[in-house]
Amino acid sequence: MTPNEKTLATFETRLRQMILRFQELRKENEDLYALVEKNEQNIKQLQAKLEQGQRDYDSLKMAKMIEITDGDLDGAKERLSKLIRDVNKCIAILSDEEQ
Repeated sequence: MTPNEKTLATFETRLRQMILRFQELRKENEDLYALVEKNEQNIKQLQAKLEQGQRDYDSLKMAKMIEITDGDLDGAKERLSKLIRDVNKCIAILSDEEQ
């Protein structure tokens, strides 16, 4: 084998190795792009869930505020009823004293 043939054979071997390495890297790159795409979709789904959770939380918070307001309303009605009963008792006592 002449030196030129030996050089040519070495070159051919290295070129084949580079082509194989290129194919491996291209496959790895495709896999990584697919993984990135999958992760982006996952992030979008999680963001949608987070937004829905935030809306649910806001709704529950509003419902709790309304519930507290209703509870306060019932308490206020009870206090007002008690005050009316007390006033009626006072009127009854005053009416008895006038007679």
